Order: sequence, then structure tokens, then C-alpha cells
Amino acid sequence: MYLCQVKKLYKYLLNTLPRPLLIRLSYVFKFFAPMLYKGNKVACPVCERSFSKFLSYGSNVAHRENVLCPYDLTLERHRLMWLYLKKESNFFTAEGLKVLHIAPEQCFLPLFKKQSNLAYLTGDLESPIADIHFDLHEIPLEDNRFDVVFCNHVMEHVKDPIQCMREIYRVMNNGGWAIMQVPQDFNRTETYEDASITSPEDREKHFWQKDHVRLFGKDYPQWLEKAGFKVTEFNLNNHFSIEEIERYRLMKGEVLYIAHKN
Repeated sequence: MYLCQVKKLYKYLLNTLPRPLLIRLSYVFKFFAPMLYKGNKVACPVCERSFSKFLSYGSNVAHRENVLCPYDLTLERHRLMWLYLKKESNFFTAEGLKVLHIAPEQCFLPLFKKQSNLAYLTGDLESPIADIHFDLHEIPLEDNRFDVVFCNHVMEHVKDPIQCMREIYRVMNNGGWAIMQVPQDFNRTETYEDASITSPEDREKHFWQKDHVRLFGKDYPQWLEKAGFKVTEFNLNNHFSIEEIERYRLMKGEVLYIAHKN
């Protein structure tokens, strides 16, 4: 009964509170939530803890069960990105990497800050945990500065994604790379946009969340290419076993796009 009440409160807060407040409250939530989910059926490679199951997450339209780590609050996309960085990149080993992390995720922030090989800067429009604040359409930083840029689940919110991508391209060094994850509907060939859809309720119905203004389709790599990037794909189905996908609770069929500046 108690666990059921906690779940109801969790879902209510998740879907009603503004993002800055959610970020602050999550630091309190993480201390008692893991005790309710002791076990070894699922595992988070980021915090390296195991649980009986993960928490549910998402809007009423795109709600998913057993996906949110109760300790560090990673989702499928966070765990996939972490595994890619660990197994397929030099992010943890190359010395002197200059990194810009836009809309920094709480699960990554303390870990990346501790890395001695990184010159690490975070930015966001309003997040209380970011170092600097700016509008992504006009980044107030110099050209050719960063080797790596992360900007996840932002492009579905902004007015002009191509302009934002071009700004990220501008501040990157030649030879640099970026990860810009977005919610993606693989049943759609083309990205869905409609400027007449403005109410939070309608946006949730059409774009999966109340503050989304588009829903990207299978053409998302082409958006990155329009901004100047060369795109390579990392398909988790080609790199992880069915058992690993289930244990880490990854999203089957998800593709991680790596955007390169040549």
C-alpha cells in the first residue's frame, strides 16, 4: 500500500512540476527510492547498482515501465550513451578533451566533473546545475573551441533546430564530435511539425510531451547533415546481446547518432 502511494506521488510530481524544481527534488528522492527496489534483476552501468526493477517514466502518451534508475535517474538513452562512451570512444582516456555539455544530465554531471582528462563546461537556458546560461540559437562562445559536445533531448523544444545545430557545429573543433539525442518515432519517415498545435495537451498528444514542438522521425540524421555534420550510426542491436539489452533496460532498436565535424 505504501509503495503504491509513493508511485502515485512520483508520477504526479513528474508530470506537473517544472524542470528546475524537479532537478532539485530529485537529489532528495534518490536517497530513499533505491531501498524500495532492492534486487538484482536490472542494472545501471552508470551508477553500477542493481535493483529488482526500475521506475516508470514518461508522459501519459509515452509512458514506459521499468526504465528509470532509482538511484542516479538514468533512462534508456543515458545508459546507452554511457556504454557507447565507455566501449566505443576515447572520452574517458584522451587527455585535454574540451567538452561542452548543454542541458547537463544529473546522472553524468558529477562523474564528468571528476574526470581529470576533461576541460568540462556546462550550459543551459535555465537549469540550476549549469555553469552558464544562454539561448542555444546563439551560443556566446568562440568558434572552434570544443572537441566534444553533448546536447540531449533539446532539439524537440527549440524554435529552430537547424540553427541550434549550426551553433554547436560552429563552436566545435575540426575533428570534434557531438551526441544530440532526441525523442524519435521510428514509425515516421519524416519529422512531424505543426505550428498550429500550441496547447500543452495537444502537444503531448501529438509530440509525446507538453513542452515539445516537434516529433523527429527516421529523417533525424538528415537534420544533422543540413547543419554541416557527417553522421555515423551506433545501433545498439549490433553491439549488445538480448540479455544485456534487457538487464540494462535499453530501448530495443534505438540508434545513437554521432555527429562529426570534419
